[in-house]
Amino acid sequence: MLKVLISDDHTLVRKGLRHILLDTKDVGVVDEARDGKETISKVCAHDYDVVLLDISLPGRSGIDVLKQLKALKPKLPVLILSMHPEEQYAVRSLKAGASGYLTKESAPDELLEAVQRLAKGGKFITPSLAEKLASEVGGKSENMPHETLSDREYQVMCMIASGKTVKEISVDLDLSAKTISTHRARILEKMGMKNNANLTYYAIKLGLVD
Repeated sequence: MLKVLISDDHTLVRKGLRHILLDTKDVGVVDEARDGKETISKVCAHDYDVVLLDISLPGRSGIDVLKQLKALKPKLPVLILSMHPEEQYAVRSLKAGASGYLTKESAPDELLEAVQRLAKGGKFITPSLAEKLASEVGGKSENMPHETLSDREYQVMCMIASGKTVKEISVDLDLSAKTISTHRARILEKMGMKNNANLTYYAIKLGLVD
């Protein structure tokens, strides 16, 4: 019987995932964590077969938490669950050590298949994501401006491009408005852009935001 940890800051999402997982003979224990700190604490205290990790956690991003999890337990399989499409975070997540990436719109059967595959030491990626990875490995992908950003900067860029204000982003990420403004300034500098409108146009053109 598999032991799974669900890390997500939304109670309804955790309960929904818990119900799906326990409604199968393969999963025996499902624990929950509300943020990165609790996730790290529980992984240090217990042995899990798979961790389901939301990429949009408050305070620390899911990718930051993922990197720490892999540093603590390199063999622990982590499946990233996100409301964002693959274009936004999938490749970054896999490069950071994730064993798979699924959007929250995926069917329950797909989630269960992913958990089972990861528990056996495998990977779970969709055909479209596999194509993106093959393109990068083959050297076919161009070095785009957003690829110069850190994971946190990239997250902030996507939120800005989605129309959120500095104050709204600071609340969502549990960071100060000053910190978000600093990230914004660095993003504009790295990408050679002047304002939010430039970022928004760029992100929409590349399909990085809905």
